[in-house]
Amino acid sequence: MNGDWLIRGRDGRLCVYWYTEDAVLCRAERVPGGVWEAPRRVGGEQQVRPGFAVGQGPDGYGHLVAWRPTRAGESGLVHSTHFRPLLAPLDWSPVGHPNKAGQRTGDPAVAVDAEGRAYLFVRNRGKGVHTVNQKERGGWNAWHDLKGSKVGEELVALTGESGLVEVYATTPTGVLRWIQEEPGARPLAADPLAARVEPGTLSALPTSKEHTTLFYSDPEGMLHAWRPDGESIPLLPAAGPGPVSAVRCELDGHDCTLLAQRSSSGRVAFAAYPTEQESAGLWWTESGPALPAGTRVAVAEDAQGRVVAASLTPDGVLRLARQKDEPGLALAAWQEL
Repeated sequence: MNGDWLIRGRDGRLCVYWYTEDAVLCRAERVPGGVWEAPRRVGGEQQVRPGFAVGQGPDGYGHLVAWRPTRAGESGLVHSTHFRPLLAPLDWSPVGHPNKAGQRTGDPAVAVDAEGRAYLFVRNRGKGVHTVNQKERGGWNAWHDLKGSKVGEELVALTGESGLVEVYATTPTGVLRWIQEEPGARPLAADPLAARVEPGTLSALPTSKEHTTLFYSDPEGMLHAWRPDGESIPLLPAAGPGPVSAVRCELDGHDCTLLAQRSSSGRVAFAAYPTEQESAGLWWTESGPALPAGTRVAVAEDAQGRVVAASLTPDGVLRLARQKDEPGLALAAWQEL
């Protein structure tokens, strides 16, 4: 999956998404902080392929994008909107293919602008990036080639605090970037980041109205943070493989950035520091039971402003831990849901 698979809906209820067999499943709280509903299937009986994306707009609606098999040996992208966690998402609707037709070309990414329009991004057959976005009054505009070359399969898309959409892609020489300059416009190429980036480790978090902070690991396993106005900052050795999950939260009255990752020991590791003040230093603290390889980790805030950490194993076992009413980041015991 791509994007924040643990999100809080506009009614305050948490919801998670994951892939199993031939479908995307979702599961939500019945009430904020309460028990969880049984999993339900997105899009009814329609089948989709592995590799889907989740995005969320300021209206709290979730947008999902996935590949669906079409004719023999080919696939097309489909989209669904999830208005509320306790309502079923809409049926999958076709969006098309970046090369008009063909096989799956890469994991999609989706971001939602301030007006609630979804922007879909995906690697194309030539290993550049294509995009398509929703019209203001329904339907989709035409596909557009953002260019780029030697792009990795996974993209990172998000909406900054400015309300403008951004997308990032890794290449053998660093990170390519495309940024909207005004609402409703296509993202335009921005200066790339020249860096040695381990594939599959890129993530991003809006950290102010002016900046998005990128996180990535280098081939030696060092975790870095970068913003366009400065140099790449080595933070600490990554706790484990894959991207970190990141959220801004308040800890002891301070605006902090919290990182989470499944560690090499299998436990969930956390590290926090004052937002955009990487020089303050940070370190990993592990929590919970050892989890199998391939477990996803996510962090978010619930309706009460408490940090919520979630882990999801490859076989669909969901565990949750919430912040306790104590100084610092004290989590209650992990619960299997």
